[in-house]
Amino acid sequence: MSDPHHSPQNNHGSPFSGSSSVDDGNGLKHKLRELEISLLGPESDIIDSCNCCFSSGAHQGGSMVDMNHDQLMNMIPRLNLKEMLVACGRALYDNDMSTVAGLMHVLEKMVSISGDPVQRLGAYVLEGLRARICPYWKFAYTSANTVIKEVMQYEPRIHIIDFQIAQGTKWMFLIAALVKRPGRPPSIRITGIDDSQSNRARGGGLNIVRQKLSEFAKSCNVPFEFHDTNVTTSEIQLEHLKVCLGEALAVNFPYVLHHMPDESVTIWNHRDRLLRLVKSLSPKVVTLVEQESNTNTSPFFSRYVETLDYYTAMFESIDAACLRDDKQRINAEQHCVARDIMNMIACEGPERVERHELLGKWRSRFMMGGFSPYPLSSSVTIAVRGMLKEYDNNY
Repeated sequence: MSDPHHSPQNNHGSPFSGSSSVDDGNGLKHKLRELEISLLGPESDIIDSCNCCFSSGAHQGGSMVDMNHDQLMNMIPRLNLKEMLVACGRALYDNDMSTVAGLMHVLEKMVSISGDPVQRLGAYVLEGLRARICPYWKFAYTSANTVIKEVMQYEPRIHIIDFQIAQGTKWMFLIAALVKRPGRPPSIRITGIDDSQSNRARGGGLNIVRQKLSEFAKSCNVPFEFHDTNVTTSEIQLEHLKVCLGEALAVNFPYVLHHMPDESVTIWNHRDRLLRLVKSLSPKVVTLVEQESNTNTSPFFSRYVETLDYYTAMFESIDAACLRDDKQRINAEQHCVARDIMNMIACEGPERVERHELLGKWRSRFMMGGFSPYPLSSSVTIAVRGMLKEYDNNY
């Protein structure tokens, strides 16, 4: 059965069957080429010269990522979702990252976690493909989940406020872990704050996340509630968070506070305002994941040198794990850091949203907000190291 409420543009999925033309990868490319020619003409090159869809640079004319919305929507109903998923996985296995980028761009329009069975599966497969290419986000939720699980291990009622909920998948791991503790599972309530990039990636609002997490919690026999704030991070006020008496509260800031302007940008200083707001809620734990770099208030040249130093270390660490001509490495560098570097160097004032700070500055902000540091246990280190080893033994 399929969900009658899924997005109308996602009604083109096909069920799994015993046989499929996916046995011939070249056959799929040929079909894509035929579709491309019919839509864009013979001069385009959808498969062979598609630039990485994650890059902030210019794309070659006629590539899949340069198609306008109408062209892409016309093409998608003529494609087979299972074939596309298998082709994308094969391309990733073969390190054909230009093809991976183009296929992932199309798959974003085909999958839906509220669609039919294959569309739902495809949404999770696509997220897994993204995570395989770039480990940084997985590092964020692995470390935060482990800390929250430790702190909440004896709590019967848990409320988590996530200031960047994204797809919400990260909380499935925590729900599953809490179910394994002795005794009855806790009741869990999650408040999600959305952002425009995640909304586009999901193809809809937080009702999609609510449905996904609610279904998973039900399958684990965990009492669950999801709350959608319907406001952006900088607009959050006390009344949006719906904190109740008797709940053990955890607050998660994953790579989000550095995007909040402070006193050097605006008199509103949302960075410190959010910390004071969270402190007023008396949380049991607050998790912060940020990269440590001094690029917030420093003038251009100092910020320029700091960016060079920081990303030199990052690129050298990648160099220890990947060959220099590895297309997967190149794609990860473009996907995860290119736009950050561009913003830090090219932009000023409110347009510069990448404003990182050193650990000492973050510690000072939190202590001024009334917080005290909580040391990371060995289990957090073990969990993160185990996650990194999934990518390469050199991490």
